Amino acid sequence: MAVPVVDPSLIPLTDADPAEVAPTRRPRRRPARTDLLALGAYVLLGIFVCLNYWGDVNGRVSSHLPTDHSWFEWLFTHGAYSVRHLENPLFTARQNAPDGVNMMANTSLLGVTLPLAPLTMLLGPQVMYALYLGAALAATAGTGYWMLSRHLVRSRAAAFVGGAFLGFAPGIIHHANGQPNFVSNFLLPLIVVRVLTLAEPGRWRRNGLVLGALVAYQIFINEEMLLLTALACLVVVLAYAVQRPRATRAAAGTFLAGLGVAGGLALVLTAYPIWFQFNGPQSYRGLQGGVFHNWGEDLVAFVTFARDTWAGDPAVEKTIGLTEQNTWFGWPLVLLSLVALVLLVRRSLAARIVAVLIVVFSVAAIGPWVRFNGVETAVRGPWSYVSDDLPLVEMMMPTRLTLVVAAAVGVLLALTWDAAYRQGRPAADRPRVPAQRTDEAAPATSDDEPAAPVAARRRWVRPVGYAAVALAMLPLFPRPLPAQQIDPPPHFITAGGWRPYVPVGRTLVPVPIPSNVHGLPTLRWSALTGQEFPIPGGYFIGPNELGEGVFGAPNRPTSSLIYSTMDKDAVPALTDENRRQAVEDLRFWRASVVVLGAHPREAVLRELVTGLIGPPQRVDDVWVWDVRALVG
Repeated sequence: MAVPVVDPSLIPLTDADPAEVAPTRRPRRRPARTDLLALGAYVLLGIFVCLNYWGDVNGRVSSHLPTDHSWFEWLFTHGAYSVRHLENPLFTARQNAPDGVNMMANTSLLGVTLPLAPLTMLLGPQVMYALYLGAALAATAGTGYWMLSRHLVRSRAAAFVGGAFLGFAPGIIHHANGQPNFVSNFLLPLIVVRVLTLAEPGRWRRNGLVLGALVAYQIFINEEMLLLTALACLVVVLAYAVQRPRATRAAAGTFLAGLGVAGGLALVLTAYPIWFQFNGPQSYRGLQGGVFHNWGEDLVAFVTFARDTWAGDPAVEKTIGLTEQNTWFGWPLVLLSLVALVLLVRRSLAARIVAVLIVVFSVAAIGPWVRFNGVETAVRGPWSYVSDDLPLVEMMMPTRLTLVVAAAVGVLLALTWDAAYRQGRPAADRPRVPAQRTDEAAPATSDDEPAAPVAARRRWVRPVGYAAVALAMLPLFPRPLPAQQIDPPPHFITAGGWRPYVPVGRTLVPVPIPSNVHGLPTLRWSALTGQEFPIPGGYFIGPNELGEGVFGAPNRPTSSLIYSTMDKDAVPALTDENRRQAVEDLRFWRASVVVLGAHPREAVLRELVTGLIGPPQRVDDVWVWDVRALVG
């Protein structure tokens, strides 16, 4: 009897028990023409998704999340500023002056903005944002393709399909609207592969070191996606252990040794940044009111086409609700996935593990209450039994657990295509794995033996399988991300007219003061001038008086008055107390100048600030209040 040789450190393609076979080392593979074509296709798709930005890269932002878009432009500038001035990148005083912002406690993307700082200095944050966004999408698809083609499927076309979904799934494209940290997943397939190779005999030190380095780097890109990946790997390992108990027992010692090395290295590399995140200045504990805890996934969302796909309708999200579109697979893909799982789970261990991932994370993503077509039902979800005060849980958004489901579906698509590819080929043409002879009476099969013809009943499998995958994926082909025009910063700001008004240690107070709701243009003043002047307020998460995380700086009387005036488009009756508070707030902000540029509410804002601190001067294209004499 001939037993195939498989790599016991990875999920095998067959149901052969790795404990019963001898290991073999995989040969090194150089990128083939097919690999380069796949990567080229991903790059072109990344450019296509960002097409609307490139029409006017300096004057357009995301139509869906313009404030997030501006925040990440600001982050690219932060990386460049930190490198240029050799400042601690874990903290900044250029926003939320004078308190500053804990960058480790925010989505700071330091693992990207710091190494790309020279390019940001050369090209500017707007170009870097659009360039990086498309590159991150393509890179994630590329590493997904590598993982699938080298470790899970035989067909390069199957790996291409799966990689494309991993990089450009509807949920990922949804986050590409202003949140590049959630599309920066190019390390995650490499991390998954390294976790599954920890049990490789004789290489636990090397594999552990590589895994630890990857985990440490991912912490500086997106900790939330790393947590989701860790949870997914835990489920994969447990599912494998249940189905392969003997192999698991044999490899447990090596696996745990490698895991210990990985954890130790990651801890050494990130100990101070993580301490700074939770104990440094402007750190916080949890979010006020557990704002994300109720964001569960609507059941109808699974079969709905996402907004930014060719089959999607922007009006649909108003029916289901304004939650993130992390699944939104559309009914054809859901139907295909169910059929594929039924057909594959009996003979594929990988398919069974994928099925466990899909079920576990789909159920967990429902949230505290089951939602159906935008209506919150009285049926309890799994999160209703979980305290929102638990560490990590308090910061998690249930719907984002479905990003694991999206990854599992991408793997399932590759397995489905690969199954069609293998079933539809003559036996002699199918790839073979090395065999070892275990029974003298039954010699190993030779490649020289004549191949049995493909049964007529299986000739239709390949075209039908390919067509089913294609028809399920085509409606999900992404549209170019919608973008909107935004006014450029005033010439007074970009030309440096502010410099005589802002000495070292003082701030420029833009009107309106930037926040998570107001002041999008004025936040960009800081980003597009290289953060050369500090500003109060901003777009970030920081602590309130109780140490809980809140969005933006706690409002002071003057900033609240500015925001209410904007919302009502009318100046309220001002009192001496309002004027006293304005001077006190300007002192707190260490202001030296207040600047108002072109704005839809420019008239009422000018009247308000004039009523608080006196008449302005018209300098270049802005209104200027020099407050140095007023605040001392």
